[in-house]
Amino acid sequence: MAASKTKCIGILTSGGDCPGLNAAIRGVVKAAIGSYGIKVVGFLDGFRGLVQNRTIALDDRAVSGILTQGGTILGTARDKPHKMPVGGKKMDMTDAAVENIRKHHIDCLVCLGGGGTQKNAYHLHKEGGIDVLTLPKTIDNDVAETDITFGFDTAMNIATDAIDRLHTTATSHHRIIVCEIMGHNAGWLALGAGIAGGADVIMIPEIPYDLKAVAAHLEKRRMSGKRFSIIAVAEGAISKAEAKAAADGKKKKDKGAEVVVERDADGQPYHLVQEPKASQIARQLQQLTGTEARVTSLGHVQRGGSPSPRDRFISSILGTAAADALAEGNYNNMIAVKGDRSEPVPLKDVAGKKKIVPADHPSIISAQRLGTCMGV
Repeated sequence: MAASKTKCIGILTSGGDCPGLNAAIRGVVKAAIGSYGIKVVGFLDGFRGLVQNRTIALDDRAVSGILTQGGTILGTARDKPHKMPVGGKKMDMTDAAVENIRKHHIDCLVCLGGGGTQKNAYHLHKEGGIDVLTLPKTIDNDVAETDITFGFDTAMNIATDAIDRLHTTATSHHRIIVCEIMGHNAGWLALGAGIAGGADVIMIPEIPYDLKAVAAHLEKRRMSGKRFSIIAVAEGAISKAEAKAAADGKKKKDKGAEVVVERDADGQPYHLVQEPKASQIARQLQQLTGTEARVTSLGHVQRGGSPSPRDRFISSILGTAAADALAEGNYNNMIAVKGDRSEPVPLKDVAGKKKIVPADHPSIISAQRLGTCMGV
């Protein structure tokens, strides 16, 4: 067994659940214990479990059989250690987190998560003096300084399969179908699934859309004899008007219709919600084109199920690379995917940054070459 500068680690998963988390946990645990004899303490439910000192011992038996399982055996939450809800208030629980790490004689805390987790881990290091190591996960693929995040491939497969299936009903009924895909700030998932699924229009947050231009594209398709149109919309897509308002420092949003959710005994509405963006787009396009439009929102289906072989592979590679870095005492980094290799990058270069789709990205150019409308 190789010598290790690290004797004990803690590990947690934070943020949204994601395919590949269990594979990554397995990779870290098996390599840390089997190759270096490092003790592993698992914290339940993310940073909240760390603050509350809720732990489980992780060994080879604990991670047996989890490679193909979705979700995370450790549980997860979106709590921040320095802004944690306690008794109805948000409190800074950094000291409690640090105390529990010290209590277990943990040399380094391994955090598996997306952009928020990278920031929270860096906060613990900077403000609490804790050594940390992170792995990049998210179906949005928007973590900085890594070519890809685990979870993205599985989600893209699911979204692509959904678009494939929508083609049959769209063409059968001569409809426009708007498929809402996850991605608040980055359009990697909608762009990838849209291209792979042959969507006719792709709308992502990085390219503000003009519905009149989209309607003109759909009308051109109809005039050429096309029986249907599929639109892949990232949930964070914004119109040109919204983008201009944001640039001007205003928070104006394109207002959709108010939808009645519940009525009282007299039939009067008392619970109204704002119309979702995808529904708003479908309604407006139906008005502009005269073609019946429908909406499919994939929601959390994109996060679920067994990870794809590629995500299992990436998670396993990153997990074992993390164990190697721990053995070397190489802390306060994120283990990133760079080409066909993994390498540590300083966490300070990752925290607080997002990887969004550049306007000149080859994927956008390819989509345009294929005749796909990008919303403008």
